[in-house]
Amino acid sequence: MCQIFAGQNPERYDLETRRMRLNGQSTSIRLEKSFWAIVDELAAMEGLSTPGFVSQLHGEVLELHGETKNFTSLLRCTCLLHLELQQGAGSGNIAAE
Repeated sequence: MCQIFAGQNPERYDLETRRMRLNGQSTSIRLEKSFWAIVDELAAMEGLSTPGFVSQLHGEVLELHGETKNFTSLLRCTCLLHLELQQGAGSGNIAAE
C-alpha cells in the first residue's frame, strides 16, 4: 500500500511560494504544489484569479471568525473540504461540517 504513496512524484509535494495581496497587505503563501493546483481550480470555478480567490476567502474568514492562527492550514483544509464535497456529490451524500 505505501508504495502508492511513497512512489508518487516528488514534484507533487514540492513547496511553492506565491506572493499576493490579502486585504491590501502584501504577503507570501507557501503551499505544496498539489494544494496550489486545487486552489487554482477553486478560483477558476469562482471566476476569479487565484490571488482574488485567496483574498476573498481571507476576507470572508475575517468576517466570520476574525484573524486565523494559520491561514495556510485553512487553505489546505479548504482543498480537502472541496475534495470531500466532490466525492459526496458523486455518491449523493453531501455533508459539510
